[in-house]
Amino acid sequence: MSSRLFGTDGVRGLANGLLTAKLATALGIAAANVLGRESSSEENKRARVIVGRDPRASGEFLQAAISAGLASAGVDVIDVGVVPTPAVAFLTDATDAAFGVMISASHNAMPDNGIKFFARGGVKLSDTDEDAIENALSDVIVLPTGSDVGRIRTDENLLNLYLDHLNNSISQKLDGITVVIDGANGSASVLGPEALRRAGARVIAINCEPDGLNINENCGSTHMQGLQAAVVEHGADLGIANDGDADRCLAVDANGEFVDGDQILAILANGRKQRNELVGNTVVATVMSNLGFNLAMAELEIDVISAAVGDRYVLEEMNTNGFTIGGEQSGHVILREFATTGDGVLTALHLISEMRAQGKTLAELAAIMRRLPQVLINVSGVDKAAINMPEVLAALDAIQTELGTTGRVLLRSSGTEALIRVMIEAQTHEQAQSTAQALAEVVRVHCSLG
Repeated sequence: MSSRLFGTDGVRGLANGLLTAKLATALGIAAANVLGRESSSEENKRARVIVGRDPRASGEFLQAAISAGLASAGVDVIDVGVVPTPAVAFLTDATDAAFGVMISASHNAMPDNGIKFFARGGVKLSDTDEDAIENALSDVIVLPTGSDVGRIRTDENLLNLYLDHLNNSISQKLDGITVVIDGANGSASVLGPEALRRAGARVIAINCEPDGLNINENCGSTHMQGLQAAVVEHGADLGIANDGDADRCLAVDANGEFVDGDQILAILANGRKQRNELVGNTVVATVMSNLGFNLAMAELEIDVISAAVGDRYVLEEMNTNGFTIGGEQSGHVILREFATTGDGVLTALHLISEMRAQGKTLAELAAIMRRLPQVLINVSGVDKAAINMPEVLAALDAIQTELGTTGRVLLRSSGTEALIRVMIEAQTHEQAQSTAQALAEVVRVHCSLG
């Protein structure tokens, strides 16, 4: 293959373009042979795998295809239906499955889809495991026959196990809190409101009617305006937005003001520090976290470790020293005592629980951090490998020197799309915008595919 099939978060692309039923079947066979080899301590027992999906129309044929590949390779498939990505991760661990598979393109538009794998224990795969699966696609594999083929069964009742887990993770009942939840017409459209209701909150659900075609369409964590308006209209205490597969959580305060993942992470870390529950006095963020987050943590005397972008890399940093909280500006927050990946519903429960524990509004809690103006420009039609050209690096250094300690510049290739991302933070929006545009133009000139 000319380039790596796996990106930042699994295999993702246009359904029936890059991601075909043929490829999904082949990935199922390859994953079964790589991840299912030493699957059980019980002799002659087949490996089991949890398989879930988001509501995209293409998820129906892709789930059928990958399940066919898995079963044909001798793996038993437990189909848990339309579920959040973190539910697949949790159930993989809770049922001691050999691995898990989630079919979703997360926040991407409906025509895209993706396949994510979780290893035993519900953790995302290492690069080594991903490479092994990719390499196995070209192997000649002898498939089992007769009674050795895998079986496929449906078990949507496992979702109750996940719901119980979510509600058992918080110590504060959410009685008296009114919350608007925007489900992005995605995989937590039913489960998200149900979890909040079980915790005692009064719930107003919007964009929780998936039809297979409307996922992420002008709603959810990538389109916050509808949620902001709904919170103000209903006089709610806050709003919660998930993305298509519900592994992220963004919020809106009672005034309709946006609260991003960095602010949520700051709130949760600060609450833990106040209760002497912040392991290592450390929170793990990413290189894309707003500079305002780092400044706020310094003010609170909380140490910050910056990981590469992607919640799998945040988790790796957390596991290295046993840290228990980390996340991304995009709303992927990992609470390691309760989850092995970002979990938007879990994060929402803990955010609202923090409001109850401190007796403060979301706006009051979010005020511990001032978000510096940040401008992100995605430059398309470029060669991502050209990002290290001398002309580009020289422009990068010059801009960072100009910004000094009051701003920040970040240039990176997207792991999921054919883009180079230019991100600038500065004291004013005007300075961030003009500087980002200047650097983006340098990238267009020197990294153009033309």
